[in-house]
Amino acid sequence: MKKLRMFMIALMGVVLSSQAVFAATYTVDPDHTSVSFKVRHMLTNVQGQFKTFEGSFVYDPAKPETWNVKGAIQTASIDTNVAERDKHLRSPDFFDVEKYPTISFISTGVTDVTPTSAKMQGFLTIKGVEKPVVLDTEILGVAKDPWGNVSASFTATAKINRKDFGLTWNEVLETGQLLVGEEVWITLEVSGLLKE
Repeated sequence: MKKLRMFMIALMGVVLSSQAVFAATYTVDPDHTSVSFKVRHMLTNVQGQFKTFEGSFVYDPAKPETWNVKGAIQTASIDTNVAERDKHLRSPDFFDVEKYPTISFISTGVTDVTPTSAKMQGFLTIKGVEKPVVLDTEILGVAKDPWGNVSASFTATAKINRKDFGLTWNEVLETGQLLVGEEVWITLEVSGLLKE
């Protein structure tokens, strides 16, 4: 009887431990997440977004050493509200979506953690080129909705040079300026649903 009791206690410990790890894993909720960017075009900034993506992350506020993120974006889902421009962006001049259908991010660690912010380190891969990037992350918190779903939310931003990833197409204007800027500002509004 004593052995059975010890076994049950040990089994409960394993179950609770596994639930604690499991409880910290979230799946990106596409209905409440956006992946957007802006880049200069001539004298103004053009904004766009990617409409199809997926990802997951591990988040426990008390254990930043366990945090990790992975995500993938379908390049063909780019949308700047101009059909001809989007067609050009999907071509080999830019994303070459037939050859490189996804953009991916995999985290490698986190630094500068506070209750409301952190810097997520990782590797971003665009058009087959992998480069380290830092996502400046605002931690928005964890909440339960009226239907009992638990979500964790963040805003993350980064600035990259598109030429670093092989996105080099451009035209020179009469003024000598480039038609398309090289710096791209990325904004991720992320909400993840706790896995059950």
